[in-house]
Parts: sequence; C-alpha cells; structure tokens
Amino acid sequence: MTKKETLKLFEERKVRTVWDDEKEQWYFSIVDVVSVLTDSVDATAYWRKLKQRLKEEGNETVTNCHGLKMKATDGKMRLTDVADTEQLLRIIQSIPSPKAEPFKQWMAHVASERLDQMQDPELSIGQAMMDYKRLGYSDNWINQRLKSIEIRKDLTDQWKLHNVEEGVQYATLTDIIYQQWTGKSAKEYKQFKGLKKENLRDNMTTLELVLNMLAEATTTEISKQKAPEGLRENVEVARSGGKVAGDARKAIERQTGVPVITSKSAAQLNQVVSNLIEATSEIPDKNKPKE
Repeated sequence: MTKKETLKLFEERKVRTVWDDEKEQWYFSIVDVVSVLTDSVDATAYWRKLKQRLKEEGNETVTNCHGLKMKATDGKMRLTDVADTEQLLRIIQSIPSPKAEPFKQWMAHVASERLDQMQDPELSIGQAMMDYKRLGYSDNWINQRLKSIEIRKDLTDQWKLHNVEEGVQYATLTDIIYQQWTGKSAKEYKQFKGLKKENLRDNMTTLELVLNMLAEATTTEISKQKAPEGLRENVEVARSGGKVAGDARKAIERQTGVPVITSKSAAQLNQVVSNLIEATSEIPDKNKPKE
C-alpha cells in the first residue's frame, strides 16, 4: 500500500490529505476540515465533542473512521483522525456551516483532479511541480527531483525483475548505494541533516540529487548488462553503481574544496549550490594559454 500525503488549499486554508494508491481514494484530516468549516479556535476540541455526540447517537461513520500519521504544525508525525470522501460528507452534514456546500464542491474537484491525473501522468507531474513550488523549492531543484523519481522507478523495476523483494531488501540495496557514494548509511545521512520523518531526497541539494541519480542510474545500467539474480548478486551491482557516483563526488570536492554532502536542507540549498558553481568557475583552466 502506498500513501502519499499532500496539502490541499480550500480558500487559502490548508487541509492535509492522503492518497491511497491501493484503495484509490483520498483521506482528509477531519480536524483540518472542522477548522475550515467552523473557524473554531480549537478545532481539535470541537471535533472531540462532535465525535462523542455522534457516537452516542449511534453514528457508524464515526466508528469506521481511523487514524493516520500526518505532519503536525510542529513538524512531527502525529496520529490524526481521517475520513474518506463518503465518510466526510456525512460528518459535514452534522456541522452547521455556510461553507459546507462550497467545501463539498471543492472535495469533488479534488477527487476529479486525481482521476484525471491517473488517466494522464503529465497532470500528476504538473501537480507535483506546483506542490514543490508552493513549498518554496527552486525550478531547477524541482526538475531534478522529478527526474530522480523517474530514475528511482527504473531502478526498482530492475530489482523487481531480478527477484529482489520489496521492503527490507530494497532498503538494504538503497543503503549500500548511499554508503558507496556518500560514505553514510541512509540513517546516518538523515541524522547528519537533522531529519527525522522527513523525506531525505526532499532535503538534498541539487548537486546531491544529481549524484544520487548518477548512482542509481549507473546501478540500473549495470543491472541491465549483468542481469543479477536475488539479493546477493544485486548487492555487488549496487556497490559498483554507488562507487561511480562516489568517485564523482570526490573529484568535485578536490576541484572545489567544498564538501558535496551538506547538513543543509533543501530549503537552504540555493545558496549552497551557488557557492559550488562559483568555486568551480574560479578554478583556472590549466590547458588555457596565459594571456
């Protein structure tokens, strides 16, 4: 089951949502919806009282709602009551609000938008670009990030083709690739950047993303040529692919004198990459004749 959390905006108000690929449906944070509809200063307390009242009335919708971990305002992942579209429509009926009808129309638009994206992948890419843009990422970074998603899928397709099991074995090979090109495991890399539940790749600089793409793309090409079977043989391929990017990283660092692996997150990456580019441009070309 693959779940992807995104932020949707209703009248400039944030509503946390999760798309479940397996069930092909949206889940909405009930507290966020309550906040939008009621303008309550304590939406959590409002929902708690409403939920209790609905339970006492024997409302099965509330009983069937479940919790998912979503990013809270403090940046931590916390369990939050969620409802699918049908459940949420029933809950909204119990909330007196002039915004109820516009919100229902908004929900229908969100659902329709996702169906359109499933039919046309380019729309999904466009949505991802807008989401990253809204979070403050640069156009250059966004383009590299989207490309990295494509390259990652090519690699996992190879692993699947050559009998590598999803889950632990995928994570093992990914860890090996990281170790080869960064000198750190995925866990160490995240700790270095001060990350907890955040996505590591969403917090890489453009240069880190490029080198990670090189590592994974090289691993994919080696896999196509050698056709390794099972985890053991794929471990060697992962080491080889990661080493190519590791060698490239060391060469860049020798030329620039600046570490490629940075503790800075993606929100701070623009200045880091600018410094690297400036440092590279200032290196004299030994082959260029002196004036």
